[in-house]
Amino acid sequence: MSEHPSVSVVVPTRDRPELLRAAVRAVLDQEHPGPVEVVVVHDRSEPDASLAELSRPDRSVRVIRNTRTPGLAGARNSGILAATGELVAFCDDDDEWLPGKLRAQVEALAAAPDAEFVCCGIRVSYDGHTVDRVLPMDAVTLADLLRDRMTELHPSTFLIRAAALRDGFGLVDEEIPGSYAEDYEFLLRAARSAPLVNHRTPYVLVRWHKRSYFAQRWDTISEALQWLLERYPEFGTQPAGEARVTGQIAFARAASGDRRGAMRWARHTIRRNPREPRAYLALAVAGRMVRADAVLRTLHRRGRGI
Repeated sequence: MSEHPSVSVVVPTRDRPELLRAAVRAVLDQEHPGPVEVVVVHDRSEPDASLAELSRPDRSVRVIRNTRTPGLAGARNSGILAATGELVAFCDDDDEWLPGKLRAQVEALAAAPDAEFVCCGIRVSYDGHTVDRVLPMDAVTLADLLRDRMTELHPSTFLIRAAALRDGFGLVDEEIPGSYAEDYEFLLRAARSAPLVNHRTPYVLVRWHKRSYFAQRWDTISEALQWLLERYPEFGTQPAGEARVTGQIAFARAASGDRRGAMRWARHTIRRNPREPRAYLALAVAGRMVRADAVLRTLHRRGRGI
């Protein structure tokens, strides 16, 4: 890696023009002595060519369409393939990089020449509440990720060597139903190649809100998580990790109104790990003791998800 590597930041977007501009400006304002390009990828929406006017010396904005599979995974890959940087980063269109993010991560990657991928902590904002989420570790392995999704490892924190994307562990998988959990699958695959570097600082503001792309898409969520279990049989070696995912499926089935499916997946979850709380939340939702949206609101205020 060169001393001041060029960085391409892929920003997939769909119908969030104001938040998108805030995200792009936050990237352009980063302190980094090398060139930075932002590749805005419009997915199933009309490209906004005026974003290119935000460009400045050593800070360029390119606007392209998603030319691959419709959805988040295809949009990310369109951006990756169009990127020219030595390093590639992701930023969602409703998130913002905080000052110092890019410099700190480039330095972390330079200090670990065998590493391919660096993440950092997040600052979650939801309904007027803000919570910092930071992993207390410097490296993340495949076993770590099988046990726990580690939501601190948000895609807007990813900074990756471009060579690893093109010649190593590869692009984002576009076969995942609805592109849901594509970031988790991507992390699992990257960790198979080499442990991920983690910077213990919340350098990204992550907004959780009612307009989140996957809000209420319970059938897609359930299908994608079942796909993930089939794709990664290694979950069978981590009973608690498998139960976490099956508990999420149970909750999704309950939230979609599939009471029978929720009970079936909840029973499976409890057999794998009787202490998995998602199974009992799913049963409570299926039994109409509590609403799924009320559970999510409570979790989101604490900077957590289901």
